Amino acid sequence: MKIKTLAIALALTAAPTLSLAAGCNYGKEKQAMSCADGTSYDSATQSCLPVST
Repeated sequence: MKIKTLAIALALTAAPTLSLAAGCNYGKEKQAMSCADGTSYDSATQSCLPVST
């Protein structure tokens, strides 16, 4: 009986810790900017500008 109670207490204690560790990168993903052919990304204006050669 004591082992079963101890196992349940350990599982209930570890569950929140494991769930927080799995979601620590939420919202931190970054997606690369892609522009159409003939344009390039300008970080100053944060938009795609035509490439002049």
